[in-house]
Amino acid sequence: MDIVLRVMGKTSESYLKEGIEVYLKRLKRYAKYSIQEIPDLKGMKNRNASEQNIAEGQELLKTIGPSDFLVLLDENGKRYSSRGFSEQLQKWMNAGPSTIVFMVGGPFGFSDEVYARANALLSLSDMTFSHQMIRLFFTEQIYRAFTIFKNEPYHHD
Repeated sequence: MDIVLRVMGKTSESYLKEGIEVYLKRLKRYAKYSIQEIPDLKGMKNRNASEQNIAEGQELLKTIGPSDFLVLLDENGKRYSSRGFSEQLQKWMNAGPSTIVFMVGGPFGFSDEVYARANALLSLSDMTFSHQMIRLFFTEQIYRAFTIFKNEPYHHD
C-alpha cells in the first residue's frame, strides 16, 4: 500500500523541508509514504481563480490512477481528532486500494472535476495554514496515526 501526499508547487522553506525529512525517515518503518510535488503551472498570474482551478484540476487529475483512493485536504472536509484520523486511515487502508492519495490543491482549492473524483474530504483545522506548512503538519499526522495503530508512546490522549 502506498500513501501519497500530492501537492501543487515546491516546498521552498528549508526549515519545512528539514521537518518533513524528520517524519519521512520515521515513517519508513511503517508505510510507503511519499510527497509528490506537481510543478506550478506557468501563466497563472493572469488568470482568474476559476480559470486557475480548472487548469490545476486538469493537471491534478492526470496524476490519479483509476483505482487510487483520493482524499482532498479541504477546508470543508471532515474533521478528526488524531486518534479519529488514525482509525479512519486504517479503515481506508483496510478497504484495499493500492494507493491512497491525499491531495492539496492550489491557492484557490479544487475544481469541480477534482471534487467529483474525490472519495473523501478531510479538513485538518478550522484555521488556514500555508500550503507549504500543511505538508509538514500532515506528514506528522500520518506518522502519529501509525504510532497510534502500533500503540507506541508518541501520541498522548
